[in-house]
Amino acid sequence: MYPEQMVGPMRAELSSVGFEELKTAEQVAQRFAEKEGTMLIMINSVCGCAAGTARPGVRLALEKAGKKPQKLTTVFAGNDIEATAEARKHFAPFPPSSPSVALFKDGKLVHFVERHHIEGRSPQMIAENLIMAFDQYC
Repeated sequence: MYPEQMVGPMRAELSSVGFEELKTAEQVAQRFAEKEGTMLIMINSVCGCAAGTARPGVRLALEKAGKKPQKLTTVFAGNDIEATAEARKHFAPFPPSSPSVALFKDGKLVHFVERHHIEGRSPQMIAENLIMAFDQYC
């Protein structure tokens, strides 16, 4: 696990814009049991692509989008280990990926952004991808 003083600012980047931090498997299971509506969940990470493009891209998408998910949630890979494992159970057929972003509608996975769709892309490209998904599903 990474020291909390190191990941705290990375967590705050999302919680400051309305993301609920899910730190236990029980919290994740509770959110996924709520089937109605839309939920965005980000698997946060300490890696450079999370800091350079994923978190800024997600924040930009939420700032610019006309339609937005009703619930914003996040788990932190490497720290919220059980919560992350529980969240990943819902991402099939996609393999574990951090960072990653998943959009659910009425309990079904409708859009998934894997790490290889994040690496080498700008925050604007990530935002545009998410905004298109928000427009379609939210």
